[in-house]
Amino acid sequence: MDSNKFAVPLAIIIAGGLIAGALYFSNIKSAQVAKTPTTDTNTAPVGEFRKVSDIDHIQGSPSADLVIVEYSDTECPYCKTFHGTLNKIMNEYGAKGKVAWVYRHFPIDQLHPKARKEAEATECANELGGPKKFWEFINMVYDRTPSNNGLDAGELPKIATAVGLDVNAFNTCLASGKYASKVEADYQDAVKSGGRGTPHSVIIAKDGTKTPLEGAYPYEQLKMIIDTLLKK
Repeated sequence: MDSNKFAVPLAIIIAGGLIAGALYFSNIKSAQVAKTPTTDTNTAPVGEFRKVSDIDHIQGSPSADLVIVEYSDTECPYCKTFHGTLNKIMNEYGAKGKVAWVYRHFPIDQLHPKARKEAEATECANELGGPKKFWEFINMVYDRTPSNNGLDAGELPKIATAVGLDVNAFNTCLASGKYASKVEADYQDAVKSGGRGTPHSVIIAKDGTKTPLEGAYPYEQLKMIIDTLLKK
């Protein structure tokens, strides 16, 4: 494989030094805080991961110039912040066909045992209401959770009702556990891709170049990275 495919522009590496701290794992079983997340691919290699397809949750066009694949945990405070940032990015770049956003689940059970069931709840929202309700539901989860495993499970049916879903069908779906395997598949895919903490993202350019992003980049830094990649 051509190593140049994973080269990160100097500007992006510099931006990595400016971003806010994020949560990492030295391994999946032992948690620690890393103070200086990086986009240096020598220390954060991109592993093989599932190609974007119609089974994914995607905002924007799959043929966009850049596709951001994000692996996220609904109870991670950094993910909550980054979710808002990505919504803002999509408002600016999505309609122009410049950027698409793929959301995948990466619940960190050791810290946020509620996140996995919340992830399943978003899948139930998707089943019952399609992509539009998936995004409405997950946006509201991030809006309502105080993070760090703080969302009361009783809020999930309330969110389902608020976005216009049949709450009885939602409760039946969630209780069934039918989407547990899908959430686990996303989790394993995140690990294969090099994810050791959340949020973990990879930007894929049309030429196949992959740029890893570790942590919750502020809007201005992420915008700079996107603009740099779009000029290539």
